[in-house]
Amino acid sequence: MSTTSFLPAAPSQLITADGALHSGRFEGLTADIDWSRLGTPMARSTWWRHFHHKRWFYVALSTDELFCAVAMVDIGWTSTAFGYVFDRQQAKVVAAFSQDGLPGIGAKLANRCAAGAAQRFHFGGQHLDCQHTAVRGCYELKIRSQDFQIDAEFGDAGPTLLAVGTVAGGSVHATQKSSARALRGELRLGASRQVLDGGVASFDYSNGLLARNTAWRWASGHSPELGFNLQAGYFGAQENALWLDGQLIPLGAARFDFDPGQPMAPWHIRTDDGLLDLRFQPQGLRREDKNLLVAASRYVQPIGVFSGWVKASADAAPRPVHNLVGVTEDHQSRW
Repeated sequence: MSTTSFLPAAPSQLITADGALHSGRFEGLTADIDWSRLGTPMARSTWWRHFHHKRWFYVALSTDELFCAVAMVDIGWTSTAFGYVFDRQQAKVVAAFSQDGLPGIGAKLANRCAAGAAQRFHFGGQHLDCQHTAVRGCYELKIRSQDFQIDAEFGDAGPTLLAVGTVAGGSVHATQKSSARALRGELRLGASRQVLDGGVASFDYSNGLLARNTAWRWASGHSPELGFNLQAGYFGAQENALWLDGQLIPLGAARFDFDPGQPMAPWHIRTDDGLLDLRFQPQGLRREDKNLLVAASRYVQPIGVFSGWVKASADAAPRPVHNLVGVTEDHQSRW
């Protein structure tokens, strides 16, 4: 396999000593993200940052039997968390929870996603913890909910995307997306226990100063050999990437063709650089609409399989994709 690097190495710090931002797409992890160090024209007041600073940490776990996702979200003035278990044989969500926090109570997210970082949500009987353990070189995930429990770990080795840039209506945003990581552990659902060993995990850590009204479409799917992350919306094509045979390859702008009124109908997703063309067949769905007066969100996340092809470069032979499990998403927030 070629050792060609498609992206530059991630900077150790996103913000220079004089307040400038390292914008672009990189491979690797960065250190603490401190937006208070930004210089003009991206700097914002402490009060503005408090209400516009959004951080989230999302983990997907996939085996032949199930797909599970959990997320912790800190939106500055409050927080939320959710989790669900999708049974791939029954093609339905068999357990799920959603819990809002209170101002200053609930989510406690780090300003980085490695080097010992801990992401937590503890409120309303829902306890979510994901701790990076530098000594062991892994992430440890623990979920304690009335609906289901998880004790799992997954590796920290593998190509990780860092995407950094400005956002319209806000200021700046940074996100780290992982490739598939070897998974081991256990999920408990009622009296049943399911071994997660042999599956894969992936994560999405995002940290930015975003607009009050933010919307996006998203797609993600991962296997040990192949994975991708695609977004169309507030961050443009910044975070679009393909993982293929251990290499991280940047992708162009993504187009999502689907019916927002019928998210369980097939989706067609492709990039304008001709490196990815996929059909998505939903098999299940998580939906949640919230109206909290000062804030609101409309969220739809179908779970299903992707088929089609990807390419490492314009002149490369297409690599077939068959029934790769993953999700799409249509999300609008006023936060």
